[in-house]
Amino acid sequence: MHKRRNWSWILIGLGLGLLFALTACGGAPKVEWTVEITGAVSTPLTLDYGTLVQLKQVDLKDILMQKSLGENEVASWSGPALDEIFKKAGVSTYSSVTATAADGYTVEISHDELQGAIIALKKDGTWITKAEPDKGPIRLVCPETPANRWVFQIQKIQVNP
Repeated sequence: MHKRRNWSWILIGLGLGLLFALTACGGAPKVEWTVEITGAVSTPLTLDYGTLVQLKQVDLKDILMQKSLGENEVASWSGPALDEIFKKAGVSTYSSVTATAADGYTVEISHDELQGAIIALKKDGTWITKAEPDKGPIRLVCPETPANRWVFQIQKIQVNP
């Protein structure tokens, strides 16, 4: 006797497996967001989210987030290096930047505090827009600076001479 195979169940299983595999690949979310690089630059830039995703990504592992309120936290971050973005904007030297968030929060961050900084798109391997929707989709992460000086939902970086 032949056992009849139920091909429809096999095909459904294969389709679901493919769907889960594609979802697990972590394709970048479609996000409408831009960040401007202005000030002491030779080429002012406006970078959209898709462009930030396409730039070379840097991984910062186990970075201590020293918070002014609440418990400190250790997290890993991924995104393009601020230094590389500054090269594209033609930044030669600068003393500080003035970073502005979507809600109007503004902070001046010194050159030294920006060592190793990235515009983070992922936190602990998950897109920030999914991991922390209220703080995403991007964040300026400065590993040499307490987290209360980092800027989430960053929209503008003015380079100061």
